[in-house]
Amino acid sequence: MAQATALKAPLRNAPDENVDWRRVAYLLSLSRALDAMEEQRLVPEKKVLYQFSARGHDMAQILLGSRLDNPRDATCGYYRSRPLLLALGVDVADALGSSMGRAGGYSDGRDIGVVFNYPNANGASALPMCGGVGAQYTPTAGWAQAIDYYREVIKDPAYTDALAVVLGGDGSVASNGFWAALTVATTQKLPMLFYIEDNGYGISVPSTFQTPGGNIAANLASWQDLRIINGDGTEPAEAARLIEEAVSYVRDERGPALLRLTVPRLQGHSFQDTQTYKDEDFVASEWARDPLPKLKSYLVPALLSESEWAAIEDEANADAEAARERAEARPVADPETVMRNVFFEGDLQTVGGQWTHGYTAPASTDQPKSEGQRINMVTAIRRTLEHELEINERVVLFGEDIGPKGGVHAVTLGLQERFGEARVFDTSLSEEGIIGRAVGMALAGLMPVPEIQFRKYAEPATEQINDCGTMRWRTNNRFAAPMVLRIPGGFFKCGDPWHSQTNEVAFIHNPGWKVAVPSNAEDAVGLLRGALRGNDPVIFFEHRAMLDHAWARRPYPGDDFVLEFGKAKHTREGSDITIVTWGAMVQRCEEAAEGRSADVIDLRTLMPWDKAAVLESVRRTGRCLIVHEDLQTAGFGAEIAAVVADEAFTYLDAPVARLTMPDIPSPHNPVLLNWAVPSVERIRAKIDDLIGF
Repeated sequence: MAQATALKAPLRNAPDENVDWRRVAYLLSLSRALDAMEEQRLVPEKKVLYQFSARGHDMAQILLGSRLDNPRDATCGYYRSRPLLLALGVDVADALGSSMGRAGGYSDGRDIGVVFNYPNANGASALPMCGGVGAQYTPTAGWAQAIDYYREVIKDPAYTDALAVVLGGDGSVASNGFWAALTVATTQKLPMLFYIEDNGYGISVPSTFQTPGGNIAANLASWQDLRIINGDGTEPAEAARLIEEAVSYVRDERGPALLRLTVPRLQGHSFQDTQTYKDEDFVASEWARDPLPKLKSYLVPALLSESEWAAIEDEANADAEAARERAEARPVADPETVMRNVFFEGDLQTVGGQWTHGYTAPASTDQPKSEGQRINMVTAIRRTLEHELEINERVVLFGEDIGPKGGVHAVTLGLQERFGEARVFDTSLSEEGIIGRAVGMALAGLMPVPEIQFRKYAEPATEQINDCGTMRWRTNNRFAAPMVLRIPGGFFKCGDPWHSQTNEVAFIHNPGWKVAVPSNAEDAVGLLRGALRGNDPVIFFEHRAMLDHAWARRPYPGDDFVLEFGKAKHTREGSDITIVTWGAMVQRCEEAAEGRSADVIDLRTLMPWDKAAVLESVRRTGRCLIVHEDLQTAGFGAEIAAVVADEAFTYLDAPVARLTMPDIPSPHNPVLLNWAVPSVERIRAKIDDLIGF
């Protein structure tokens, strides 16, 4: 028996035949060459401004990337994930050129070079990474949920064993995004791998400050419906085995797993980090765990000779130098081009949105049919969602309480019953999770329609909202995540600081988002349908006071009615004053303008907004009053006033005026609320003041 064991030992320790170890050795050598080149030459020469070494993390990442060969796979990493990108096949000159901020590459010089993205037709695409720690988790969960949607609803066999992989460091497991994605993945049983690289530090903060005991795998041992795998990411055989186990589990069992690999961070957090918070003995212990010499010992002489290993290193160094030459030969992008690709301009993005999957919008018209009885805005929105769900299998609705309850405002009532839980479903109580997963689903080619219950509740999702809006621009049109984000808000019968805010100007400050604020049922139909058939992310604001307001009721304008964004509507015409408004204030402005010769302009959308219509009217009337519910200081009315002052000053017969809420939250008591919100009487008095100026 002892003899048999001895005979089997060399076979048991031989490199796994299912791994292309020569390629792993080459890519690890290439990654090291790139790190050294940046640290020793490109950063000192100020050709690279942000540098994050992957030394110590690199071998395991390469092994992981080598397992992601399904074009429906997706992965999302962070600033230390370049070895993964190399394993996926990214062009080395793109990687270096992006770090140098040159034209081409990941972003045309718009984003930090270590914030990768990679549309990949031959394997897993690298979803657009973000600069915020933890922001990568929920979009990856969204891609994983889209995989299940393609398999179960659209019945696409190409997604049978696809999976989504997210990479994060030990510091990121303390983030909202990590816990939101973990909840989504386990409650939905999604094919998602959480790959945690634990190097013991988040910049200078020990991992014990991020999670009790410093071991997220141990802490999650009792987490239901999550496979936990834990080990050493520096030992070639062990790392390869654990990665294969984790990937195979997710592919075969169609459920989530968490793989924690301990690795050393052999350089500082970034080039500027001197690591003075680590003592010499600890640094020495980290270098003793360097996976590069371990890989060499594992492969030489079992698979490679010394000369073959040296040849691989020489090839990697030569390729790195050639990539540097190609990268440095690239110019800096023309500065004027940075204005392009904030929104869809006609050239289709490479990845993301239903249009990249062959969607073609049905024929539409901007002329309403206006048949049948008048309906309220709730019914109009529900009917529009129902029609688009019926004709477009990529439309998916989700949020808190939108399923059997039908939403707290009853907008989605009955839609789950008709279209099923896969297409209309409730979510966990996490706005980060709602919007983050919507980003991933949009990237996978669906048209997600997430709902945030009230405007104020969007705050926890601010990072995902911002990252989604900038995606097309920061990837220079390689990726985009079109969606329709429905948000009710504004006062109703009473107010309060939590359910009654508008603050729509905050969304306008997020580049890449279109913003619609309809005042009535007809406009709600046209703008919502246009958003659902468009190719940009849209904030669709539903004012609570107008959802069932008699004034806002209109006949249903038809299933092909679509309104163009950026086109205002004159709801009343006159010659003495221009009144610019939107949302719930339109009805009040119309009533206040009775008996006066006033142009009342309902902007309908705030991004873009119809400057031409406002300026044409002001040049005719010579006066301008802007009325909105949001706060006055830095409200959107200030932008309109500035444009009028800049471009129509010589036409003015009175100062440009604003009438808004004071700079306070919405008061709860109706008496206090009615005092704060612009009333018909106050609007009328302001009109008379300006006309009589």
